[in-house]
Amino acid sequence: MKIHPLADVQSTQIGEGTTIWQFAVILPKAIVGKNCNINCHTFIENDVIIGDRVTVKPGVFIWDGLRIEDDVFIGPNVTFVNDKYPRSKKYPELFQTTHIAKGASIGANATILGGVTIGEYAMIGAGSVVTKNIQPFTLVYGNPAKVIGRTDENQNK
Repeated sequence: MKIHPLADVQSTQIGEGTTIWQFAVILPKAIVGKNCNINCHTFIENDVIIGDRVTVKPGVFIWDGLRIEDDVFIGPNVTFVNDKYPRSKKYPELFQTTHIAKGASIGANATILGGVTIGEYAMIGAGSVVTKNIQPFTLVYGNPAKVIGRTDENQNK
């Protein structure tokens, strides 16, 4: 494991071979798998599970309730939401749970609303807004994200 000296990694549950770059913050209860690449300027909250071989590009904040399986790609500045009715200083009893299944890819600047599931090997186009579940092997883009094709395990359309 490689942790840049300017990263703030409070978790002891970081997998072998994972690289964490400068200005990344990982809270104490987060779980990060093996051979991941956690880029600079990222934040990972406590109730988060990240699988093996996951890439998290810069500008991504992974909030409580996210479950990210193996081989997922999260592009720069992807936004995740975990509270359906956010208010300052008012927290839900339980944050929404969002599942990103094995092999899924999320393009830059996409927004993923809380409580959705993105299926295995699905691909979310850059700038898309995902408001409902995405089936496995599906290619979507737009606001709201709409199905525009199919993909396979190699991200071919």
